[in-house]
Parts: sequence; structure tokens; C-alpha cells
Amino acid sequence: QELKKHLIQLISRVPGLQAIVFTDRDGVPLIKATTDSAPEHALRPGFLATVGMAMSQGNKLGLGKCNKMVSSYSNYQVVSFNRHPVTITLVASSSANTGMILNLEEELNAVSQTLRSVVEAS
Repeated sequence: QELKKHLIQLISRVPGLQAIVFTDRDGVPLIKATTDSAPEHALRPGFLATVGMAMSQGNKLGLGKCNKMVSSYSNYQVVSFNRHPVTITLVASSSANTGMILNLEEELNAVSQTLRSVVEAS
């Protein structure tokens, strides 16, 4: 519950940020925090698993490990951080400041370290 409260604080710091979701490698949400305006379809395990698979495919380009990915759509943007075995996905409006979202990476890494031990134990 305390982790979720922390994530909601992070969401409130970035105008337009609507959701932060931590998932395992299969796209199963471990913890998420959302606003009322977060798009429901972007929070489904199928969508979240696809984000993880896209990052895995990016690893095969021969450019090194895909650590983060930014996808921009007409109404939304999706920023993902690969912290194997945990994927962090942030969903925001298309007008949100992408740099501000990327700047949350360090704080989100601390949360992913906590969740990593849970995922590795299962």
C-alpha cells in the first residue's frame, strides 16, 4: 500500500502522466497506480505483455540491450523501462513532457529492486 501511495505521488508530479505499472516478464501486473483518466486498454495484461515483447525484440537489433523504449501515439505515449525480470510501463497523454517522465527512472528503479526479489522467488 505504501508503494502505491509513492507511485501516486510520482504521477502527480508529472502533468499528463496517467499510470505507472510494474509487471513481470509475462505482463502480469505486480503493482500499479493510475489516475481516473488512464486508458483501460493500456492497463490490460495483453497490452503490457506486448510492451515487454517489443523491448525483447529491440534487444535483437544488435545495438546492445534495450533499456528503455518510448512509443508515441496520437492520444498517448508509453514509456517503458526494462529492469529484467520487471518491466516498468508509464502511460501518459501525448502532450505530457517525455523528459519529465524519463527523469522518474531512478526513483522507479528503487521500486523495481523491491519487486525483483518477489518475481525471482516465484
